[in-house]
Amino acid sequence: MKDYIAQEDEFKLLLHQLSAKSKELQISSKEEAFIRSTVKEGIAQGIYKVDDNKYFHLITVLNTVLIVITEIGLRKAAVIANLLYRPAVNKIITTEQIKQTFDHEVADIVKGLMKINHLEANQTTLESENFIKLLLSFAEDMRVILIMIANRLYLMRTANEVDEATRLKLSIESSYIYIPLAHKLGLYNVKSELEDLYLKYTDREIYDYISQKLNESKTVRDQYIAEFIAPLEEKFKETGLKYDIKGRVKSIYSINNKLKKQKVEFESIYDLFAIRIVLDSPQPKEKAECWQIYSIVTDLYQPNPKRLKDWLSIPKSNGYESLHITVMGPQSRWVEVQIRTRRMDEIAERGLAAHWKYKGVKSESNIDDWLTTLREALENKSVANNEKLEDFKLDLYDDEIYVFTPKGDLHKLPKGATILDFAFSIHTKLGATCVSGKVNGKNVSIRHKLNSGDQIEIMTSANQTPKQDWLNFVTTTKAKNKIRQKLKEEANKQVDYAKELLKRRFKNRKIDEDEGVLMRLIKKKGFKTVTDFYIKIAQETLDVNSVIDQYLELEKRESEVHDKHDLVSAEGYTIQPQSTTQSNDKSTDELILDKDLKGIDYALAKCCNPIYGDEVFGFISSQGIKIHRTNCPNAHDMFSRFGYRVIPARWSGKSGSSYTIILRVVGADDIGIVTNLTSIISKEQGITLRSISIDSNDGLFQGNLSVTLQDTNTLESLMKKLRTVKGVKQISRLN
Repeated sequence: MKDYIAQEDEFKLLLHQLSAKSKELQISSKEEAFIRSTVKEGIAQGIYKVDDNKYFHLITVLNTVLIVITEIGLRKAAVIANLLYRPAVNKIITTEQIKQTFDHEVADIVKGLMKINHLEANQTTLESENFIKLLLSFAEDMRVILIMIANRLYLMRTANEVDEATRLKLSIESSYIYIPLAHKLGLYNVKSELEDLYLKYTDREIYDYISQKLNESKTVRDQYIAEFIAPLEEKFKETGLKYDIKGRVKSIYSINNKLKKQKVEFESIYDLFAIRIVLDSPQPKEKAECWQIYSIVTDLYQPNPKRLKDWLSIPKSNGYESLHITVMGPQSRWVEVQIRTRRMDEIAERGLAAHWKYKGVKSESNIDDWLTTLREALENKSVANNEKLEDFKLDLYDDEIYVFTPKGDLHKLPKGATILDFAFSIHTKLGATCVSGKVNGKNVSIRHKLNSGDQIEIMTSANQTPKQDWLNFVTTTKAKNKIRQKLKEEANKQVDYAKELLKRRFKNRKIDEDEGVLMRLIKKKGFKTVTDFYIKIAQETLDVNSVIDQYLELEKRESEVHDKHDLVSAEGYTIQPQSTTQSNDKSTDELILDKDLKGIDYALAKCCNPIYGDEVFGFISSQGIKIHRTNCPNAHDMFSRFGYRVIPARWSGKSGSSYTIILRVVGADDIGIVTNLTSIISKEQGITLRSISIDSNDGLFQGNLSVTLQDTNTLESLMKKLRTVKGVKQISRLN
């Protein structure tokens, strides 16, 4: 009852907030009446009914709308579309009615959201085909992406209220799609929060550890920030500029990345925060005043010239503008300082949506070009789905370089881009016929990697055509897509020529071709695809007459076998059931994969050694299904790069197997500590000590204990008892 009342209160508060926002968005009374009656009808028909699954809860929709308005900054069309698309899905209203009441803009966004709703409703697992359809729906209208990012942010904020499998699914999709997209679109606040929530749900232990450490160090950190800022503010007051200055703590997720990358303790990380200076500058004076602040900061504190990032002169592709410098602060600590204006700060916080406010929909960012390229790549039927998804991932996180044409035109490319990437970025024909280039006047090969500031001239030849190995060194999605397209066109020409040649030779030798026999011959010769077979003929590396001779021999042999079988009685023959792999005797009662699938063959991953009771997921690898812990060291890489290969997994019934894990023990170097530890283990029922390795140095004891047990409850109980041993400082489970 209390939960119901709380939801009622939240519902009333949300409606009140939206009513206030509708005036800001200039939604007319007629439009508001249409929305209210539609939503009311949706409630009456049970579209927004309350159940365990919050996806279709009206509170979810309303919260998404508020995020769309307040945190992402979308306006009227996106807000109305978000409120109306579920009734449209359920045919309470039509897109034609929406177009008549509002305009085609609202109707177009509703259509995009309806497509995504259809995909989610029919998605049984994370498949590559579904991801491609989802991305194509996104690519039709940028606001569809932004609305879905807002929806995902709310679902992740409330994911602690759903079951474990749903929470993991939300986290994997966030890592694979929504976090990279938020990065690409410049929604850095949203990206950081999604990353933190992702870490919270996939590795709660490390999340809580960093949170606790940040809370413990808050007082010291605040004192340091105040000490750093004080002399700056004195100098800033002399300029008469209007500004805000504050310290901003890095996200838990980014701190965790530093801990893993630098392999250090939390206390050793100095750059836990950045100082941000935001100026109230009129647009014509923005750059000059930002550089004025830069001059004051670097006069007071020694800068590191290698860490200067100037996105004022050349903004990022997503429109991000800021000046970043790293200076030596008090106590010889490096501190990052970010300098930007109020307009730049809003663009940095809200990404593309803020561009619409300042520059209209057609902003200076290259997002529209990226969307067009994405759409072309995803619609290319000649490219395998996994290659499309890899290209999509490659295109999201790349750092940028800035290069110039001979006329001085600026082009932005991902870091690591080559001469060939540059040629394809100018024009497909230029890329396809590129033979070399000139960088700053010097001749270079098409493989040459470019650097910021390079001036490039492309050399072409009419005889040049794209080669297969080009795919090994180009980096941009556009180049990869166009090369594959050209290779496919060329392969089709060769296949048509080879088919015609083979058919003519069969006819000349008066042989009636049996396609079934030919297909079996192609498979027997070891070709992976029929296309490969015909290309070999076209390239004259496979002799046509030899192929026909082998065809006749196979046809004769198959005919003889068939005749022989016709003479043998079928009596006494029985079909034997196929034997199933017994590598996991307990698979039918211990582990359930995906939608209640039992008895599927799987293996436990050696990288994280999961045991019964761990939060786990399945990963479809080249060696079959592998079971990993959700906090496996490789989990993030699998989620973010291959989300479509992940399948849900959960333990069921009771543990009937034994699992081996390794415990790391750190304590005082006392001769009795090992005896006490082994004594406890030997007394525990169902636990066996398999091996122990010990190392001691400077009075500190470190040991690895390999033990066999049945489940996580047994493990937690054992660790709790081992911690009571005198002298033990730390007990942890190794992957």
